[in-house]
Amino acid sequence: MRRTAAVVLGAVALLGVLAVPAGAVPDPVATVDCAVQDVTALVDPASLGVPTEIPLTGCLAP
Repeated sequence: MRRTAAVVLGAVALLGVLAVPAGAVPDPVATVDCAVQDVTALVDPASLGVPTEIPLTGCLAP
């Protein structure tokens, strides 16, 4: 049982070492700009109604 656990733990550690690090880094200026545009679109009296998506979620994608 210990040998199996050691092999599994070693395999998981090896996969963790070989994994590619995430390369997406959000741009804070673009995120704030997107958030401001989303908020102003919500209060636009010309387009009243239910928004098509949850506000500010589109700004989170890199």
